Amino acid sequence: MSKKAAVANKDLFIRISKRDGITNRSAWTIRLIAVILSLIVCALIVVPITKQNPINVYLGLIDGAFGTKRRIWVTIRETLTLLIIAVGLTPAFKMKFWNIGAEGQVLVGGAATAAVMIYFGDAMPNWLLLLLIFVVSISAGMLWGVLPAIFKAYYNTNETLFTLMLNYVAMQIITFCIAFWENPAGSNSVGIINSETNKGWFPKMFGTNYGLNIILVLTVTIGMYIYMKYSKQGYEVAVVGESTNTAKYAGIHVKTVIIRTMLISGGICGLAGAIIVSGSSHTISTSIGGGRGFTAIIVAWMAKFNPFAMILVSVFLVFMQQGSIQLATQFGLNQNASDIITGIILFFLIGCEFFINYKLEFRKKKREVQ
Repeated sequence: MSKKAAVANKDLFIRISKRDGITNRSAWTIRLIAVILSLIVCALIVVPITKQNPINVYLGLIDGAFGTKRRIWVTIRETLTLLIIAVGLTPAFKMKFWNIGAEGQVLVGGAATAAVMIYFGDAMPNWLLLLLIFVVSISAGMLWGVLPAIFKAYYNTNETLFTLMLNYVAMQIITFCIAFWENPAGSNSVGIINSETNKGWFPKMFGTNYGLNIILVLTVTIGMYIYMKYSKQGYEVAVVGESTNTAKYAGIHVKTVIIRTMLISGGICGLAGAIIVSGSSHTISTSIGGGRGFTAIIVAWMAKFNPFAMILVSVFLVFMQQGSIQLATQFGLNQNASDIITGIILFFLIGCEFFINYKLEFRKKKREVQ
């Protein structure tokens, strides 16, 4: 046997194969392992910088998310916002319509909300004003969602680029509006809208400012679960997502499903804009989305488009985000440290999906030497 052949016999080969199926327990075990590994990597980076015990570092994460009553409600508020956007993306992604425009749909929904608060704040009672806010924000989001849907349905345009570009159009629209709404004049910002009258603000419920946020988001989440799992339209969305040819053979009008689904997806994201502006920030700017439209894609994907699973994923991501911000502040780290920590965790969580869908088979390649 030659030396080259002997080495070849000792080489270890890896074969990647797609899993036939995996239990939920095994899938969540893989995700848990990914979280633990990500925390270890974060510790290897943060601990040498802070010179602190890793336990103290992670206690800082918990303190940042749940350390005070105010921090708890901030975590709840941010979770609700991220959750409703992820729920809004669910039908589109289930249909394999890659809606990357949630950020823009949130922005136009927020802009419509701000317009109603500014121009109609003194013209009607608050309950009627809120109803109008819901209608216009959902309508604005629907418009931003249906535009790429129509072009996709009739002209087969690339929905990824279309929806992505609409994000920048929405940002320019808000920039244009701020020029008219700036308060005080010359500040290049809108400031707090109706700060004296609180017109258009969500009322207090259950002793908190975010009671109505909770009701709206949970209602939409439960409604989406029922819609996707038990309704005929939810079934049609799933069939179109699997195969448009199969859908056509089954008598499903694919163009109608695409347009209808994006109306729903855009409308929910538009409502998220109202929840941010009317139920939280009470102002409008190009940053109200805060990148949630893109983070929500990760939430929806990791939850396998299950609205209830999205609750857990949203809580975890917001917990890490709020906790890492506190971590950076507490230990005097650079303000970008929180983004680095969040990015490491997201990297592991996204990467673990590979091991859920595929498996590695280690084998030795045998060669017969003549």
